[in-house]
Amino acid sequence: MRGVTASAAATVREALLEIVDLEVHYDTVRGISRAVDGVSLTVNRGEILGIAGESGCGKSTLAAALLRLVRPPGYVGGGKIHFHIRGQEPVELLSADEATLRRVRWRHLSYVPQGSMNSLNPVMRVENQFTDTMRTHSNLDRSEIKARVADILRQVGLGPHVARMYPHELSGGMKQRVVIALAIALEPELVIADEPTTALDVSVQRMIIQTLADLRDRMGMTLIIVTHDMAVHAELADRVAVMYAGDIVEVGDVRQIFQQPRHPYTQALIHSIPQVGGVRARLAGIGGNAPTPLAWPPGCRFHPRCPYAMPICQVDTPERLPLNESTNGAHPNPLVACHLYAESQGHRLPASGQRDSGAASPAAAQPPISQQ
Repeated sequence: MRGVTASAAATVREALLEIVDLEVHYDTVRGISRAVDGVSLTVNRGEILGIAGESGCGKSTLAAALLRLVRPPGYVGGGKIHFHIRGQEPVELLSADEATLRRVRWRHLSYVPQGSMNSLNPVMRVENQFTDTMRTHSNLDRSEIKARVADILRQVGLGPHVARMYPHELSGGMKQRVVIALAIALEPELVIADEPTTALDVSVQRMIIQTLADLRDRMGMTLIIVTHDMAVHAELADRVAVMYAGDIVEVGDVRQIFQQPRHPYTQALIHSIPQVGGVRARLAGIGGNAPTPLAWPPGCRFHPRCPYAMPICQVDTPERLPLNESTNGAHPNPLVACHLYAESQGHRLPASGQRDSGAASPAAAQPPISQQ
């Protein structure tokens, strides 16, 4: 778990990306789907930030919005994204013109898309796919590009012969590393990777995780890792932002998220992960169904599934509260959006980093939503 031994770059907090009240909507025949609904989040320079949550919570839409890649019927409904490029004036990505976006993308901000193994052009050799990107976004000549391609392939663990191969000649793991190499070819400050290990076998997943960690440690890149796989976050992330129903419900150091999760949804996610060794415990699912973005529940969106729900949870949306806890200066204090942490309630959830065989798991209890 990387949160304990975060790199020196992550210990000095300098905002690289600031997301403020971001909203992304989709027009559908059934109404407006509010996939991302008021997300605010800061990404610090040099860190690996994981974005976690169930499928359908808005993670991939959030990732696409950061690069202005949301396509109709989707659209950005509001908010700001401030990108602090080193040595330059900050760029507000949502209002930037196309010329500015072309300057920023790939050179400063790049993307490993979901299903990226299918994003390579099947009729182009690997080296030609690099050439297209690097000619568009850099001033390198042909010989410099060829040398750069060989070097960047080496950095992701691939030999120079791969440059002459076609995508169909590559294994799934090799394709994924080629796509990662394309994303880092111009040494951007921030790389966003959406489900980078999905559909890969365990050994290849491990290789991809190690490749991403090495790139951050060696090149000083900042990474945003978007995945539902909590094991990937445990292996790779310095901090984790937990997303539910279109918004962030908890942000914390990776060790805190896994050992002392605060929000009931985060607790339920952690309880659903099989544990190797230690006391055997029954896995607990998350009761109920995820809400629809066409009509989010009022108040706390998790209250219909929450075993700790109170009457206030049904009507008032909780603010994200900073918890005054020591993080050894490496990361900001954790944030949690839950009424149980408001001082006016006078109590907190029990710390549930360790499973108590005598206590019901958060997902096992029925929410007391009928208290009126």
